[in-house]
Amino acid sequence: MDTALSPNRTGLISDDPDASVAQRLQALEQELQRAQALYEQSPSGQFTLDAEQRFSRVNQTLLDWLGYSREDMVGQLGFLDLIEVQQREAHRSQAQFLCSPHPGEPWKLKIQRKDGSTFPALLSSTPVCDAEGQFLHSHATLVDLSGTGLSDEGRTSQENFLLAITNRIPARLSYYDKNLICRFTNLAQAARYGKQPADLVGSHLTEVVRPELMSEILPRVAEALSGKPQLFEAERVSADGIRNFFEIHYIPDTQLGSVEGIFIEVHDISERRRTEEFVLEANRDLEERVRESTTELFESEQRYRLMVDAIQDYCIYFVNEEGLVTDWTESAQRLHGYERKQMLGKPYQQLISADNAGEDDTDAEQVMRLAKAHGQWETRGWRLRDDGSRFWAHTVLTALRNEAGDLQGLSSITRDMTAAKCLEDVMNDLNKELEKRVAERTQQLVAANKDLDVFSHMISHDLRAPLRHISSFATLLQEQLGEAADKASKQYLGSIFNSSKRMSHMLEGLLEYARIGRVALDTQPVPLNPLLDGVIAHLKSENPDRKIEWVIEDDLPVVRGDAMLLAQAWGNVLSNSVKYSRPREVAHIRVGWKVNPVGGRTFYVQDDGVGFDLEKAHNLYVMFQRQHHSMDFEGTGTGLALAQRIFERHGGRIWAETSPGEGCTFYFTLPFEGLEPEPELAFAQSAMAELTD
Repeated sequence: MDTALSPNRTGLISDDPDASVAQRLQALEQELQRAQALYEQSPSGQFTLDAEQRFSRVNQTLLDWLGYSREDMVGQLGFLDLIEVQQREAHRSQAQFLCSPHPGEPWKLKIQRKDGSTFPALLSSTPVCDAEGQFLHSHATLVDLSGTGLSDEGRTSQENFLLAITNRIPARLSYYDKNLICRFTNLAQAARYGKQPADLVGSHLTEVVRPELMSEILPRVAEALSGKPQLFEAERVSADGIRNFFEIHYIPDTQLGSVEGIFIEVHDISERRRTEEFVLEANRDLEERVRESTTELFESEQRYRLMVDAIQDYCIYFVNEEGLVTDWTESAQRLHGYERKQMLGKPYQQLISADNAGEDDTDAEQVMRLAKAHGQWETRGWRLRDDGSRFWAHTVLTALRNEAGDLQGLSSITRDMTAAKCLEDVMNDLNKELEKRVAERTQQLVAANKDLDVFSHMISHDLRAPLRHISSFATLLQEQLGEAADKASKQYLGSIFNSSKRMSHMLEGLLEYARIGRVALDTQPVPLNPLLDGVIAHLKSENPDRKIEWVIEDDLPVVRGDAMLLAQAWGNVLSNSVKYSRPREVAHIRVGWKVNPVGGRTFYVQDDGVGFDLEKAHNLYVMFQRQHHSMDFEGTGTGLALAQRIFERHGGRIWAETSPGEGCTFYFTLPFEGLEPEPELAFAQSAMAELTD
């Protein structure tokens, strides 16, 4: 029937399933403790009988009445053992209803204590069945009627006593006659409707139950009035929207074969149902998590298996700590050719070729020990296939340990490196051939250098000596002729002097070119600003009548190189700009730098001189090659060739951008030192003059 919902004493459920389970279990445990206390301290005897009418549970009140211990009764005594000996046979057939799925009517009997004394009692029972209606056990209530005498004179006190008992029972009890008029209700049932029991007595059922529930209740009431007990569960929603659940009993009151009314017993099972629903939901969630985890684990294992079986040049298999194969994968079968049944339980050493010609780092036993000690070990060598062929392999043996550090076995990952081995052998052969060629080439270069030394010595002595003789005899001839020499003779002598001088400068340039190619570089950090100050001072002293506007960036970096050779190269490039800007009344020469994207630093020397046609200057850096006639601009054509060789010796290069009449810009690269100029690295101007002399 309709009943109020009790407040939810468990509080809000956390969004966290684990925390919610803990909260609900704690609340459930508290409710169970309270229920157990009420059960044990009930004013009536409470007990449960199994299918054989033996006591499976009994409260402390009944134990105190009978004088038995719990161990004496539970599982030992049957209900008939408590009935007075003289009444047992008379009540035996009625006691059978205690183990029937159909509830029986309350009946009076005499109960015998352990000491043999008896007392009158009133017994009522409720069967508990499973979902299929099969009897499980029976819950019974025994009321002590001692002292009532059950006489007419004592009936009022007895009724008051029973009323006091029913008012203390948490279950909601009421009695309706066959006209559905309320004749009795306990305090719990009246409180449900906010009234006292006296207020409900005399009311019709339709005045008590909400109209919308009558269509559900009346068919069951009719069944009960026809003599059929009703047991069902119902859900009710209170005015504040809380769902409650109740177990409801309709028990016919049969007197002299006629149903005179019905007993109604209502138990609030909301907490039990909520707990059951929560536990069910928690179990479903747990099952879902287990299913998801199982699916993920299965998918992960499948991916692992597919990966292991799909790799071509690799294989993996597992061995125990003695080196015996415990798992042989498809990839291992594909690479080695052995079937699974051939390798399981066999030592993995039989996969290693005995004839490795010392190419393996260590033997198989040593590899096992090293892998166990270090966690992993790599080795290379020849491995065997089932058909007896060999392949060169790289193997990684890894020790597999659990969280406690206990060795569970080892995994072996082997890669077929035969192609790489063949390539390595070819490369070794090529390297040997290359080393042989390098040695031969080195011998040739040594011989060429010796020839170059001989050539340089010849130039220094054998070629320069005739030049000195020509110059000397021309001087003697000039002195002998004196003023008597005519104009043509003086012109001839001047040509001889100039040609011999030019030839001497060309020989010196050639010697310098050869020397730069052989000299060892004395590399050191070289600050460019002080170096250029010396070079420019020397150029100014050589050209005192020239008007040149020099623009030198003051943050030129420090480079690494041979200071003497770098001064010579800078001097040649700057001297080239000074020479070819001579037609300008005021020449402009700029020196700067920038970061090279591919490394190092790029420098430039820009002038506003006559320039030249770059498309025709294919021999710009060739010795003795010039872009202008010597009658227009003096020189031997060695400056840029020497500068190029110096920059190349330093790992750099030089190039030009120019066009006729628009000046010229030379670019060249040098390695970057990454240091700031230090005072002790500064060069005196006299030193710069010496370098460019």
